[in-house]
Amino acid sequence: MKPSHFALAILVTCTTLSLAAEDRPNVVLIMSDDQGGGDYGFMGNDVIRTPALDAMHARSGYLSKFYVSPVCAPTRASLMTGRYNYRTRCVDTYVGRAMMDPEEVTLAESLRDAGYKTGIYGKWHMGDNYPLRAMDQGFSESLVHRGGGIGQPSDPIGAEGKYTDPVLFKNGEEVSLKGYCTDIYFDAAMEFMTSSTETGKPFFAYIATNAPHGPFDDVPQELYEEYKNTDLSSLLARPLPEKRRKAEFDKLARIAAMITNIDENVARLFAKLDELGITDNTIVIYLNDNGPNTMRYVGNMRGMKSHVDDGGIRSPLLFQWPAKVQADATSDKLCAHIDVMPTILDACNVEPPHATKMDGRSFLPLLTGEDVNWPTRQVVFQSHRGNVPQLFNHFALHEDPWKLVNPSGFGNERINGVPKLELYNLSNDPRQMHNVAADHPETTKRLSQAYEAWFADVSSTREDNFAPPRIIVGTKHEPQTVLTRQDWRHATGRPWAKDSNGFWLLQAAEAGDYDIEIILDSDNHPAGTAIVSVGESQSELKLTAGQQRGHLFVIDASPDIARGWRFL
Repeated sequence: MKPSHFALAILVTCTTLSLAAEDRPNVVLIMSDDQGGGDYGFMGNDVIRTPALDAMHARSGYLSKFYVSPVCAPTRASLMTGRYNYRTRCVDTYVGRAMMDPEEVTLAESLRDAGYKTGIYGKWHMGDNYPLRAMDQGFSESLVHRGGGIGQPSDPIGAEGKYTDPVLFKNGEEVSLKGYCTDIYFDAAMEFMTSSTETGKPFFAYIATNAPHGPFDDVPQELYEEYKNTDLSSLLARPLPEKRRKAEFDKLARIAAMITNIDENVARLFAKLDELGITDNTIVIYLNDNGPNTMRYVGNMRGMKSHVDDGGIRSPLLFQWPAKVQADATSDKLCAHIDVMPTILDACNVEPPHATKMDGRSFLPLLTGEDVNWPTRQVVFQSHRGNVPQLFNHFALHEDPWKLVNPSGFGNERINGVPKLELYNLSNDPRQMHNVAADHPETTKRLSQAYEAWFADVSSTREDNFAPPRIIVGTKHEPQTVLTRQDWRHATGRPWAKDSNGFWLLQAAEAGDYDIEIILDSDNHPAGTAIVSVGESQSELKLTAGQQRGHLFVIDASPDIARGWRFL
């Protein structure tokens, strides 16, 4: 039999149910990107307009002590699995470390297998290729951008940074669309809700906006003009010199425009639920993925995105379900992203996955008024750059009211010496101004030991616990594989910078001939060499200065050999 012939394009930028189906609730999960815990009117923000979310807050259950990871992909891995991201191989946000192990059982897979229609709209950020994509991980419909956002190396050539009229990927196929990206996501989600309702099937719609993540040059213009002429001084978390204020206020105006645009779409979504007559038995959840992307207002907290201070990891969580949850249902119990999947499965009466054990627990009883013995629990948040997580590096452990933290810096791959642990009593010091570790040595020691036990546990989930997943090429699921620097393994230079270099770790699904095309998005580059290693053999493609395309053929690559593929 003649071997199959597959194409591989490399894009490198130069820079169980007991309820009847009709009784099961629909689920809409909305998560914004880089919106901070203070970017809501109901959180005391007197500048950024969020009337729809404020109204949702007034009629929803509310978790006031809800935490996420300090950066986006780790939060998304925990949200989709109910597990700490360190169990999932997703340990960072780029250079191949945002990819989640495909053997993880996702919320979408669990609901799909229970008879739900599942759709995702916006940001996935846990792998752009088979078998890592959202469409491979339980979503029957997907409309997403690649990578961690629009405006990153994963952008299609010619559509770089386009929030307006973006090029997205619908069920794996590249599509050019008209309109602003956030509007497009909500439009598509509402079409999905409508079609699902018409077929009588419950649905799970995951709307994950890439706004208000930067870049900030392409924002809703009318809203930007409004905020540009608004006094934004109250948003500043700290005084700025006059020469920096103009640029900072312009950025804040753009971020505010993006947030209010999300709010307007939330209003449209609730109107659609009313129109379809499904509001009462539809769960709508809203949260943000991490802290704000600038040092701005975060209420009585401190910190921003990437910080393990509360301002970097605390999010309001709104939970609207009129059929079951009263409008004044609130809880100040310690909850986190790992609890969202268990809660949704509980609400939908779907058994949790047997293949994996979730770290989270359902917080639904906290909002429905059931008697529940909510335990004193510890939750941990850790995230830093690098290939392998390091003990004590940039972490926070919470045990109400205590917070043990080592804010060593997200950008530090490794730390040296004895970690400088800080202890805060958040009940009387929410801004973390008074380190009381010296005053409470036994508590500090106990929580430190608890953290070490947690780290040992999540680090031993599987063999080669932190090894990145492999992209599988040569399958009917993705006949043409497009590789970008989002998921390559960084080798030299600065990640994503012009001097960076790297490789992709691939596995061939079957023997065949592979046609490899190298595509550069610019002719402004020096001469170089692309290297393909297949087992013991190696092929090279010389690229001259300014050359934007080149071809290379790998003949009869077998699956066993191709496990060693590296592109450099």
